[in-house]
Amino acid sequence: MPFTEAGAWEFVAEAIEAGHAMEELTLDKPPGATAYVLIIAQPSDVPPIYVKLQLGSGCVIGRSFHYSHC
Repeated sequence: MPFTEAGAWEFVAEAIEAGHAMEELTLDKPPGATAYVLIIAQPSDVPPIYVKLQLGSGCVIGRSFHYSHC
C-alpha cells in the first residue's frame, strides 16, 4: 500500500517512538556526514521498509524510504 508524504513521516516517527533499532552510517555524500538507518519489518507477505535519515540544519532529512531488497 502506498504512503503519502505525511503518512511516511508518521510511520517513521511511530517506529522511532516505539524504540525501533537504528544503525549509524557514515555517508559518502556529503562526505563524513552521519545518517541513521532503520529496517522496519512488515507483515510476512510484504518486504521490510528501509529508511535512512540525516540530521542537518536543525531538522530531520529523509534520505531514503523504500522496500528493502536485502
